Amino acid sequence: MSPLFFVLAFLPLMITAASHDYGEALSKSILFFEAQRSGYLPATQRVQWRGDSGLSDGKINGVDLVGGYYDAGDNVKFGLPMAFTITMMCWSIIEYGGQMDGELGNAVDAVKWGTDYLIKAHPQPYVLYGEVGDGNTDHYCWQRPEDMTTSRAAYKIDPSHPGSDLAGETAAAMAAASIVFRRYNPSYSAELLKHAYQLFDFADKYRGKYDSSITIAQKYYRSVSGYADELLWGAAWLYKATNDEYYLDYLGNNGDALGGTGWAMTEFGWDVKYPGVQTLVAKFLMAGKGGKYAPVFEKYQEKAEFFMCSCLGKGSLNAQKTPAGLIFRQRWNNMQFVTSASFLATVYSDYLTSAGKSLSCANGNFSPSELLSFAKSQVDYILGDNPRATSYMVGYGNNYPQQVHHRASSIVSYKADPSFVSCRGGYATWFNRKASDPNLLTGAIVGGPDAYDNFADQRDNYEQTEPATYNNAPLLGILARLHGGHNGYNQLLQEEIPALKPIAADPKPATKPVVSPAPVSSTNPIAISQKVTASWDHNGETYYRYSTTITNRSSKNLKNLKLNISGLYGTLWGLTESGGSYVFPPWINSMPAGKSIEFVYIHSAASPADVSVSSYTLV
Repeated sequence: MSPLFFVLAFLPLMITAASHDYGEALSKSILFFEAQRSGYLPATQRVQWRGDSGLSDGKINGVDLVGGYYDAGDNVKFGLPMAFTITMMCWSIIEYGGQMDGELGNAVDAVKWGTDYLIKAHPQPYVLYGEVGDGNTDHYCWQRPEDMTTSRAAYKIDPSHPGSDLAGETAAAMAAASIVFRRYNPSYSAELLKHAYQLFDFADKYRGKYDSSITIAQKYYRSVSGYADELLWGAAWLYKATNDEYYLDYLGNNGDALGGTGWAMTEFGWDVKYPGVQTLVAKFLMAGKGGKYAPVFEKYQEKAEFFMCSCLGKGSLNAQKTPAGLIFRQRWNNMQFVTSASFLATVYSDYLTSAGKSLSCANGNFSPSELLSFAKSQVDYILGDNPRATSYMVGYGNNYPQQVHHRASSIVSYKADPSFVSCRGGYATWFNRKASDPNLLTGAIVGGPDAYDNFADQRDNYEQTEPATYNNAPLLGILARLHGGHNGYNQLLQEEIPALKPIAADPKPATKPVVSPAPVSSTNPIAISQKVTASWDHNGETYYRYSTTITNRSSKNLKNLKLNISGLYGTLWGLTESGGSYVFPPWINSMPAGKSIEFVYIHSAASPADVSVSSYTLV
């Protein structure tokens, strides 16, 4: 054995663990999201080298799509990874907001920057915009977001061009965010929940892969796993947000058909959601919510534990790791899998601890603390405990990437030099520049090392030096947990997110649905039913969310329907107001025999608004 080989072979044993400031790392990881903002930046913007950008997004499509996040080092807004990012930020806050201390407000702001955009991207119940910009033209150019001259076309899904994975993930994000804002902003929480309901219905009713409809996304965010996992993921988050038995039934009745009880995975991320679903359902089971579905939910939990055991190296099929112990899935942006797996290990460790259970693996039973130790080892590796002594979080420690594959950070700030940077000129002047970035992309988690712990800090090495929002989002929760400890909280109890400021009363649990049929004769071809689906208190007043269903009971197509709605004291979605009446939305021309349409409204009265039929045509 040569001396060189001997040194390399035993290098992992010589790594000296450092004591890390997880609070500092948490602060910086949240700050990264401000560098990724698109749209009009607020007065509270802390990343001062960024400016307003993407101010015409959606204009050519006739919709306002200004805002949101750029996904990584480019200037495109991709809906699927953005929604996953928001879901994971919310899950971090829901589980560990109490350990975030002074950073909780910044974390909540980061969520709202994303959900404000997702609300805009969902202008109609069955329409969702899933991309702004074009990855092909964007990658041809190297420009600051403030200068970009590339296409800002927007791409959507609708009933004719479905995308259950995109709609399902966005439903999950909206539902998770509704939990975050339930205490801080009840009316906003209700709005998010309304979108979550509609998006899940859209995803389930019109099934298909989003990248078959938005084909331009295939090169960058192809939905390899399909949409079944997102349907279960969306249902799990809606149940978590509402306790509505419909979504528990969905998980119980569709676990086998949609793969929740069958797929045993070693990967969790923006594409593959199964381990996340299985972890949530395992929590429901351990919290005593399985009921008649307990045998089905036990199968979900078996697959959740398969994932956890694979992370520990104690399973029948284990996750690959580098010589120094970092999970390794792929060369291109491997860190996304490290942070997401570490988050699941962290929360599952706390779920097991709260339930007084151990982890059951092929090689025996293991303490929940081993899962937390695993997650900590991965975070410590990211922060510098690795053979290179490199922090893969930009701005943390003394040795971190200096040439990040990121357009905005690698080009001089617009505020320092407003001279226009052209599409190709940016490559010549800035991309090929062998020097540190002029702007520090604080908190960014880059793609990370290869399978042998090697890393090249070069701007053109996009596989290793490009950051992404979904690298950081799961890390928020782990860092908060490591920073603040467990505090003895029962992680199986209903979430109680700490207060940021004086708030309105907590929302009431959803009242039991009360169906109120409109007075129609047995021969009336149109049936109207209404039910309360949620209620909450705000500033001393109670608000109700009503769902109204119009059903065509005739044997013919229903057209030109006009409804009179009186006694309405809030906002209505799903119909179009026209001349004092309400008519079908523009994307619905007629209602076939036996079909229904649903619309919703927010109401400040305990009794529903008066909905009646004014006129219609049967053809």
